[in-house]
Amino acid sequence: MGLIKLNLGTVLDIAISKHPDKIALIAGESHYKFSRLNLEVNKLASSMQKLGIRKGERVMVLLQNQVESVLIFFAVQKLGAIFVPLNYNLSINEVQYCINDIEPKIIFCDYDSFDYMDKIKLSSRPIFVSISPLGGDISFQELILRGAADFETTTSDDHEIAMILYTSGTNGVPKGVPRSHKNEYSSTITFINQNRYEPFETTLGVMPICHIRGIRMILAMIFLNGTYIIPPPFFDSMDLLNLISKEKVTCLFMNPTKYYELLNDPNIKDYDLSSLKKISYGGARMSEDLINNCIQLLKPESFINYYGCTEIFTIATCSVLEDRTGCVGKPGTQQKIRVIHPSKVNLSTPEDLVKRGEVGEIIVHIESIEAFSGYWKEPDWLENAIQDNWFFTGDIGYIDEDEHLFIVGRVDNMVISEGEKVFPDEIEEVLLNNPKVADALVLGEQDQHCGQIITAYIVPSDLTLTVQELDYYCKNHLSSYKRPRIYKILTEIPTMKTTIDQLHLLST
Repeated sequence: MGLIKLNLGTVLDIAISKHPDKIALIAGESHYKFSRLNLEVNKLASSMQKLGIRKGERVMVLLQNQVESVLIFFAVQKLGAIFVPLNYNLSINEVQYCINDIEPKIIFCDYDSFDYMDKIKLSSRPIFVSISPLGGDISFQELILRGAADFETTTSDDHEIAMILYTSGTNGVPKGVPRSHKNEYSSTITFINQNRYEPFETTLGVMPICHIRGIRMILAMIFLNGTYIIPPPFFDSMDLLNLISKEKVTCLFMNPTKYYELLNDPNIKDYDLSSLKKISYGGARMSEDLINNCIQLLKPESFINYYGCTEIFTIATCSVLEDRTGCVGKPGTQQKIRVIHPSKVNLSTPEDLVKRGEVGEIIVHIESIEAFSGYWKEPDWLENAIQDNWFFTGDIGYIDEDEHLFIVGRVDNMVISEGEKVFPDEIEEVLLNNPKVADALVLGEQDQHCGQIITAYIVPSDLTLTVQELDYYCKNHLSSYKRPRIYKILTEIPTMKTTIDQLHLLST
């Protein structure tokens, strides 16, 4: 008997061969055993094949986390096609760019999306599949009903593209990042080991499927014959508490904001969360207070902080049960990391190393099996991002004497103050430790005399807060060249989607 080829098209087949009657997927009151999940995936893949979807063709998905998203993902892998999920909250212009960039043969979306799909100018028209009975060229349910129960999985080589995930571009244009079967298979095994996941875990699908961690949680549960639970649309902390308690969720990956909402729900004490043993987070820094609250209230056996990107996956991990505030850990299992002198115009090389403990740009070697091999249709972007097989992350940080990595900020946010390199994240952290400050944003404003001056935008938690108080506070906590020279008091700080140029307008 030959070896089963290890690609994403076979992982569901392997899971079914071991535990066909185990619950794989829960959505509301619907429970899908692995056998039923595979049956519906086969039917969908069969119908898509009849529509002309072949190996290597792109299948775009504009949906929230829902049963259909999971079925489409595995159907696409069985077809040997390429799964392309888009962020459900993208603007019309961004969706139009991605469609014309990817040239999908088929697009799955819900009825609400068709309103603006009609406004998009397309270079070629794909097949539109509506998740609801209305809209589109054909409905999702029709594809399931017309499909055959048996489907022979298409053979895909390890290096072939399994999916393309879009990540934010520095020029405002989304960048398509192809991920191969080998990338994703290896990354999932690494992820399972890092989190100490075991067979039959149960998790919540909190991270969106367009996010690399969202895909990772689905695959991890399939690898382990675990259970993946889909929260209701527009879920809140009460929904999460209810699902964790009711379904005995054992592991969870969320961003810090979701943990904050969960732990600050006034009804948290009414729920039994004792099943939750393994938690992890990424995507943003978690405050020391929130870390302590997670440990005290959830009492996890494993608590992991992830630092990575779509291109590389995991760059470093840190068990935050260790007492290293602000640390993102040591390099991942297959990663080599350097810290070099930072430059906004790519003047530095991989050999321009900084001294131990000194701040610089983090670069990662791409020899890892988890690393990408280039951007979709954009070779110039790859040339700008990689030198001598070292990927320039654009992140600023340092490595301490124990080989632990710390993140300080972004190269493109770096400010030159009095001839010294300053990173806004460090100043923001100091400001946020002031009990009268609810939120803070630090930018380098252009100045004719100084070149750049540090400006702090502050949302006070105490309306008695004055600029004089802030300045006195910063004098006692920051070096002179790091201290803001201008303070702006605001009622709120714009969201992450607001560009730096727009933020600068706040000072005019």
